Amino acid sequence: MTTSIVVGVLALQGAFAEHLKLLQKASTSVEPASHIKWTFTEVRTEDELSQCDALIIPGGESTTMSLVASRSGLLEPLRGFVKVYRKPTWGTCAGLILLAESANRTKKGGQDLIGGLDVRVNRNHFGRQTESFEASLDLPFLNNIVGKTDVATFKGVFIRAPVVEKLLPIVEGEQAEEAAKEGTVIAPSRVAGTAPANAAVNQPVEVMASLPGRRARMAGKLGGDYPDDVAGDIVAVRQGNVFGTSFHPELTQDARIHVWWLQQVIEAVGARNAV
Repeated sequence: MTTSIVVGVLALQGAFAEHLKLLQKASTSVEPASHIKWTFTEVRTEDELSQCDALIIPGGESTTMSLVASRSGLLEPLRGFVKVYRKPTWGTCAGLILLAESANRTKKGGQDLIGGLDVRVNRNHFGRQTESFEASLDLPFLNNIVGKTDVATFKGVFIRAPVVEKLLPIVEGEQAEEAAKEGTVIAPSRVAGTAPANAAVNQPVEVMASLPGRRARMAGKLGGDYPDDVAGDIVAVRQGNVFGTSFHPELTQDARIHVWWLQQVIEAVGARNAV
């Protein structure tokens, strides 16, 4: 029996074409692949979003993306996709900012968030465009790629990148304590629409990757609240089936994270269809 899965990439601005190319490449390496019919598509409208089983929000300019989404009537459907129906979603760089429940270093009213990850992100944590860099990352979760046993480092591309500054508690409604902080915006609350979605919302945030060393070198320049058991800057997190990375896998030729994520999508779609 063949299962059709539609994966959308938000195409309002940013590196959506690069994600689509890597998704096509990754789909040939996903196991088991024989019973999956993949469709990868650009998403610009509510109708296009409604056809998707999963979504990637690419890197780019988060303020521009949220503004275009708001003006085009897509912001609320995106919140429904992520927070009400809890469909698999991955945000890279700007996408991570949009998926955060709280973001600082921003002007109030100047950044609308989608939400979905109970974290506070520090926008442009590493500075200006000229301070962009690449770094080797240890990503143990790539061990979970079916059929793969070798795990090497992954080249992380950081461009005006955010970091996860704090893992937030799971609360009913909005992150009210975060809203009281100066220069911080929060995502509006939405109620999960199904029992599986509610279960996913109440899962804790997992730290999937950190960048050792840079935070220590920047001590005194930028503040932050971090878990005691995490060394370095948090650059990848997951909460249920919502995933976020500070860096840009789409700007490399390495499709391993896309392969891993598509496997998560298969599992999520299978679990949803079994209900």
